[in-house]
Amino acid sequence: MPKLAIIQQLVSCVKSDNVRRAWQLVKQAVEQRPDIVVLPECFNFPCGTRLYPKNAEPVPGETSQQLSKMAKECGIYLIGGSILESDRGKLYNTCLVFSPDGKLLVKHRKIHLFDVHIPGKVNVQESKIACPGNSLSMFETPFCKIGLGLCYDLRFAELAQAYTKKGCHLLVYPSTFGMTTGPAHWDILQRGRALDNQVYVATSSLATDNDADYISWGHSAIVNPWGDVVAQAGSEETIVYADIDLQYLADIRQQIPLHSQKRHDLYGEVESTSWR
Repeated sequence: MPKLAIIQQLVSCVKSDNVRRAWQLVKQAVEQRPDIVVLPECFNFPCGTRLYPKNAEPVPGETSQQLSKMAKECGIYLIGGSILESDRGKLYNTCLVFSPDGKLLVKHRKIHLFDVHIPGKVNVQESKIACPGNSLSMFETPFCKIGLGLCYDLRFAELAQAYTKKGCHLLVYPSTFGMTTGPAHWDILQRGRALDNQVYVATSSLATDNDADYISWGHSAIVNPWGDVVAQAGSEETIVYADIDLQYLADIRQQIPLHSQKRHDLYGEVESTSWR
């Protein structure tokens, strides 16, 4: 069965140092022989929308070339967290995935942008700086099909359902929740996506830096189709591992056959109705 490695990285304000540190952590991860390695959202600069423009780069570009080399040199599927992509005057929060031969397999542009105001705690308008992606992003491996989301995408159950309907057994969300929503929602969102869809869910966060403008909650995790958290980091820089047991997934789906019991004849009306 495939092994997944989740890297929780501590970043600095120096982009080249962060890419160099990612190299070191990927090489450390492959000592345990994972098939798939995941970096965190914004792994090459401190998360925070005010830092987006100065850290943006094209694809292909300096960071994407390094990610390709990492994947090829280590012989892994590399889910490259996210970088800030610049394309024809627009910015995107973008996850790049590379195959073991270094080929770019998919480019996921964050679909749901983080526009949130919680008085006295959170006030972020990601859409003032970045543009949303407009497509689902999946890729095939010899083990299973994998669906991608970035951070705020995790909150939208419809996206996970769409990936599951298209045959994904593992959903990966490089994410950086903060210190308000992280303690409250981080675990339950991952477990909910896994339970609702009977899939594996993995998240990769930046490590907590209490001196950063945007402080990450950390706690990167891997959740199985039963909703169990099978591996989880704390707040520090670390790597966590878990096997993706597809037979276990099949057993869960046989025991609780949600997918054959759904009433799409009724849900269609609900899904087409707007709400506020």
